[in-house]
Order: sequence, then C-alpha cells, then structure tokens
Amino acid sequence: MKEICSHSLSEKRWILRACDENHIQTFIQKFEVSPIVARLLAMRGHDVHSIPLFLEPSLRHHLPDPLLLKDMNKAVARILKAIQSHEKTLIWGDYDVDGATSSALLSRFFKSINHPFAVYIPDRIKEGYGPNTPGIQKFIKQDYRVMITVDCGTTSFEVLEAAQELDVIILDHHAPEAKLPRAYALVNPNRLDEDEDITQNLGHLAAVGITFLFVVALNRSLRDAGFYKKQKESDLMALLDLVALGTVCDVMPLTGLNRTFVAQGLKVMAQRKNVGLRALSDMGKLDETPTPYHLGFVLGPRINAGGRVGESFLGSRLLSTESITEASEIAQKLEIYNQERRDLEAEALEQAFLQVDPAASAIIVDRDGWHEGVIGIVAGRLKEKYHKPTAVITWNESGVGKASARSIPGFDFGRFIHKAHHLGFILGGGGHAMAAGFSLTKDHLPLLKHFLESELTRLGNEIDLRPSLKCDGYLDLRSLTPTLMEKIENLAPFGTGNPSPKFIFSNVMVESYQLIKDQHIRCRFSQGDGIVVDGIGFRLKDTALGSILMDRSHRPLDLLASPKLDKWGGMPKISLLVEDGAFVSAQLKKVG
Repeated sequence: MKEICSHSLSEKRWILRACDENHIQTFIQKFEVSPIVARLLAMRGHDVHSIPLFLEPSLRHHLPDPLLLKDMNKAVARILKAIQSHEKTLIWGDYDVDGATSSALLSRFFKSINHPFAVYIPDRIKEGYGPNTPGIQKFIKQDYRVMITVDCGTTSFEVLEAAQELDVIILDHHAPEAKLPRAYALVNPNRLDEDEDITQNLGHLAAVGITFLFVVALNRSLRDAGFYKKQKESDLMALLDLVALGTVCDVMPLTGLNRTFVAQGLKVMAQRKNVGLRALSDMGKLDETPTPYHLGFVLGPRINAGGRVGESFLGSRLLSTESITEASEIAQKLEIYNQERRDLEAEALEQAFLQVDPAASAIIVDRDGWHEGVIGIVAGRLKEKYHKPTAVITWNESGVGKASARSIPGFDFGRFIHKAHHLGFILGGGGHAMAAGFSLTKDHLPLLKHFLESELTRLGNEIDLRPSLKCDGYLDLRSLTPTLMEKIENLAPFGTGNPSPKFIFSNVMVESYQLIKDQHIRCRFSQGDGIVVDGIGFRLKDTALGSILMDRSHRPLDLLASPKLDKWGGMPKISLLVEDGAFVSAQLKKVG
C-alpha cells in the first residue's frame, strides 16, 4: 500500500489500497465487470475463485452444514427431544442488538411450531451480562429443564456449574478461555478445540448467525422426524432480517456467510413484514430502502437503548411480537429511552474529554456514577477522536468498576483482557478484538494502565498503529453518474470487512454549506466545471475539517469521500459522504 497523504485535516494518513494490475484485466475478461469494479475487487483481495460467490451471494452456495460445528448435533438432538415431549424451554439472551435478535429469532421459530418457551433478558445494571443464579433458579422452580443461552454463556463458569438441574445449550461467538463451562452443548465457532476451518470460515459470525444455523439444523431434524406432516413448516428465510440486523450492529465483517446473511436479510427487511421492525423504522423516519447504515445507526441504537437505560427486554419483545399495537407502544418507549441515552452520553462525554491525555498511547478515563449503559458509546467516541485503544470505567459505591473498551486495528482488546485477567490485573471480562468489557477494583487501575502501555509499546515496535484511512484512488465529480454508481453498488452491502469505496476528489470548492442539528455539515461541492454534487460530513462541526468547510475563504480542498446513490422515489440522486480533507495533492493514476 502507498501513502499519498501524510497529514490530513483529521491528522490521518491516506493510504492507497494495493492491487495487482494483472488481476484487474483477468476480472474484466472473465467476469465481464467494468474496470472500476474490477479494480475495487482486486483492492479488496478477491481472486477468481471468490468473485462469483461475492457478486451473487446466496444461501444455497454459502450456507454450510450446521452439524459441522462441534456440539451442534447434541444441541439439536436435545431440543428436538424437548419439542417432542413439550418440555418448556428457557431462552436466556443478552441485552444488546445481537442478543435481542438472537432471542427474537428463537422466539419466532418456537412460536411457529407451538413450542412452550420463555425469554429472559437480564437487566444490565442490576444483573449484568450473562446467566445468573437467581434468575435461573426462578425458572427451575417453574419446571424449566432446558435452557438455551444466546450471545452469552461461554464464560459463565460458576453460574452454570450451579445449574445442575438444567440441560444448558450455549449458542455464542465470544472468544472463550481454554476452560469450557459446564453445558450440555457449547456451539461456538471460536472455541479453542474447534476445527481450524470452521473457526476460519464461521468464527466471524454474530451470535444471531450461529442461532440461525442452529434453527436450520433443528428444522431439518423436525422435518426428518415427520413433525411437519401435521402442520406447516416454518419459513426460515423470513428470519433473515433479524440475522442481518444483529450481524451489522455487532460490527461483524461483511464477508463470506455474513455478507450473504446481510444481503438477503436486507431484502426481507425491505418487505416490512416484521411488525416490530416496521414500527421502529417508522419511528426513526426510515423512508428509503434499508442499508447497513440504517441498521447500524437508525435501528440499532433504538433497540440498544432499552438495554442501556431502560427495560432490557424491550428489544427482544419488539422484534418477536406479532401485535401492531404492542410494536407501536414499544417503539415509542425505545424512542424515549434513546433520547435519554443521548443526554447521558453527552454529559459523560464532556466529562471524559477533560481527563484525556493526548500524549498517552491509550486512553483510560474513569468516574464514580457514570451510567453503565453509555460508557461503551463514550469509549467509541473517544476512540474515534484520538485513534487510540480506549477504556471508560464507572465506579460503584463499593469501589468496583465496570469498563467498556474500544480498540483500533492492530490491537485485540478481547485478547488483552484475557491476558490481564490471567495476570490478576482485573476481576474478569471478555469480548471481541474491537469491543470488550471488564470489571476491576480501584487497586487494579494502576496495574492495568501500566500493562496496557507496555503492551502497546511492544506492539508499536512491530506494526504501525498511527491512524490512517484507506482509499481506492481518484475520481472527478463529473464521473459520478448513475451508471457508474449502479456498477459500484453491485459490491454492496458495505460495512466492516467490505468497506464502502472511498475516493479522493481533487481541488474541490465548497459552494455552500448548511449546519444540521448543530453538528453535521451539508455542503455543495464543485470542481469549477459547473458540476455540483451534494455531500454531508457527520459530527464535523467542531473539527478542523468542519472549520474549513464552513470557511468563506473558498480555499480548494482534496476531499476523501464515499459516493452514495439514492433511488428512493424513483429519481436517482448521487451524494458524497465526506470522510476527510487535506490541503495536499498527489499525482496518481485515476481510477476508472
């Protein structure tokens, strides 16, 4: 990869994605794609074997045999037995979007086959993450003997050890420790004793993806057992909107099976058959064809709001209800909770900024009484601004802290937490490479800070952790035709692992601007040839780039932006999503 800008207005490097020119010509000839699409495919590491499935993602080609996963056969057999004998089944989920979609998916499936079940989502503040003994005992007293945990359970050692009366099935994706919990079956593609090919191909699935695979296998077993001779078989494809939502909101890479889940799930979501999603979309004023952006930034935050500052079960209930009235009532509640979340977030973020040491290699801020439901968002905002691994800690009255962590490419915060726990620097925790959580005491904090700094120093000697933005070359505004954009849209859905193409638009002038909600900036851009294109930069007002965009000096810029095509209402409209800007110029071969 080649660096073409060393110091942008956001203090990031612009890196041109590398590609093999020979691959480009091969793709053009073999797959009859345009030069720009061929280049974008090459820049994303595709070869002649991966492109056909990438361009036409389908479950028929991508969906593996679920029984290849360890313990999947045991899990399916146990729930098949529970269905045949009408045993009540407890679904224990997490309070985030992945947990809500996973539990809702199982709920909708069990409803469709008239199987008795209950869903339990613990309260984030009062109960914390994962199964807990008081909650489990309540259901044991109600004669539940089977429990399925979704998006949790992999590290619930003590709780599950004490739940001997239950057959526990874990459907999870979180990074495990070497020790496995006591469970009837643990289905997790990331377990350390899983087949290497399974981990490589399915380890990137969200919990809702694992849950869907489980339902596929269970449905097949029901069919083989003759269950559907007396009733209609479940429509599993109708559940893919939930799979897409959970996958995007858990920031899983949109590659392989995930890309197929999201591509097909967006089509299902566009049909608006899930009354809960329909009510939430209307509440968020989503009046266009849904994209991963809408899932991650319109629907996801509202579902999460219940678990963050309100009632944790609301997300799961909304996504599983068949009642239009109930869906509308829950969507309204979530809208209120989401506004409350915004207010708490703004207050905590303002306080957190005062603690940041810009010279440190990592950011750790803490305060008594910050709301646990917003510290993860605050960590994400700090990470975005400073491009450093970040942990935000809130302390309770007993001196125990709950922390949310967010990371940058190159530093795996989930693995760091496992190492810190092993060394006794924290009480416990877990998560993913880019997002994790942990608990600690105030005595732990100096040890944790020192360990984090030393790990980053060691890692900094091996890889470049400086902030950067990868781009796909140069384009002119006049090149942005609907025809070109439709070709680029063939590579969608875009998201983590399949990034939206970003191009440099040189020597751009700001014709006019408008401030939106006192933080976003909408502009009209031109390159002096009469062609004008609209664009927007989110949360740019108080940034160096924002100041330049709102400056009246008309100084030309090089813009790094993602072009978007909106077909809503039948009139195609092209706009730019502004990522960065610079007072630099480089002579590169233009793309396309």
